[in-house]
Amino acid sequence: MAADPIRRHIALVAHDNKKVDLLAWAEHNRDTLAQHDLSATGTTGTMLEYELGLPVRRFLSGPVGGDQQIGAKIAEGDIDVLIFFWDPLEAQPHDPDVKALLRLATVWNAPMACNVATADMVITSPLLASEEYERVRPDIGPRGWEGGQIT
Repeated sequence: MAADPIRRHIALVAHDNKKVDLLAWAEHNRDTLAQHDLSATGTTGTMLEYELGLPVRRFLSGPVGGDQQIGAKIAEGDIDVLIFFWDPLEAQPHDPDVKALLRLATVWNAPMACNVATADMVITSPLLASEEYERVRPDIGPRGWEGGQIT
């Protein structure tokens, strides 16, 4: 008897000018996304749930803390993959939060896609649902960050 495929926890985030792109991408990948647990920031989550007909755990809107909530879940190991269609050409009033989210995903070695091409590569990777793949997370000791190094 084959084991059930691994369910990853995927966070989906999009800036206003990229929401249509994310919705189109998610609709195209609906069957794959349905095999995983989805989270999103406020409005994006509402739109995804409506368009896909799938449950989406919704955090606050990005500008009022949703990006930080998702970053915390990445650090805690509760989110495995970040799909973040961010808009590098539009100034964001919460730009420090955006950078913090991208930094946390990088620090915690979470797969992250910031555009359609990379999201396509991530969602179609056989590693996404493989039991054999386990993301290596840094071993942060009791002292945490020290001198720019993880200790």
